[in-house]
Amino acid sequence: MSLIAGFEHIVRENEPLAPFTRLNLGGVAEFFAEPTNLEELVGLVKSFSAEKLPIRLIGGGSNILVRDEGVPGLVLHLAAPEFVKIEVDDDQIIAGGGARMSHFVATAVREGLSGPEQLVGIPGTVGGALHSNTGALGVGVGNWLQSADVLTRAGEITTRGRDSLTFSYHKSSLNELVIISAKFQFDREDSKVLTRRMQKLWISRRAAQPLSDQFAAYIFKDHGGETASELIDDAGLKGTQVGHVEISDRDPNVFIAHPGSTSGDLLRLMDLVKTQVAERLSVELEPAIQIW
Repeated sequence: MSLIAGFEHIVRENEPLAPFTRLNLGGVAEFFAEPTNLEELVGLVKSFSAEKLPIRLIGGGSNILVRDEGVPGLVLHLAAPEFVKIEVDDDQIIAGGGARMSHFVATAVREGLSGPEQLVGIPGTVGGALHSNTGALGVGVGNWLQSADVLTRAGEITTRGRDSLTFSYHKSSLNELVIISAKFQFDREDSKVLTRRMQKLWISRRAAQPLSDQFAAYIFKDHGGETASELIDDAGLKGTQVGHVEISDRDPNVFIAHPGSTSGDLLRLMDLVKTQVAERLSVELEPAIQIW
């Protein structure tokens, strides 16, 4: 029986992955699927797991670099309504793992639920943010999590409660394949106050953000008390270019992939920056992006 028998309507072979990433780089997925419901998602995961084939999940693609040669196995993209819905229940939000962080933040602010306004401008999905405990101003999204319904790599659905989870700086013990949905709880605050706070934060962050027409991403994790941007700048690397990939003048931790760029260009620039920062500042930078 074919590996994708019964799923032909949602699976595509040799699908280019570049359009699904912020960097717009990389090769194809051997198999690419956009399940329309939970049953299809579970069935696909079980089918590929039974054959011991790689399974990956791509959300907003803000922290993923796909190699030029592409990736084997299955890549899942959860964009169907069942996976992106956001519901409010008093002081709680229940969000699908595929929901955009921008929608999550806007919903919280509108409903007078404080905390998420600090995450304004952060790209990606709720599931991706929880996997890496994405945060700002010293607060990670995991701070508000109460529970998460997850799908394991074996295709089993389970619930992870708050007591079973640990979160730290850009790290989370939520390491299952898929975060199906998550429940958060917040304190209440006047929506107008939250809106003003969010707007001020967005104005200050926008100056360092990549321009809307640029294919760009944040590349390295901050180190100790210094940001990766400060370290790269101190090493005198702002504006450095390899091939068609360039370090941004606005934020040295943002790499811009100009037309004609390849993943190989970006990987070589990453290696150059890591080497130079280590030699000049005795600091070992760690990637903030996943390299597939």
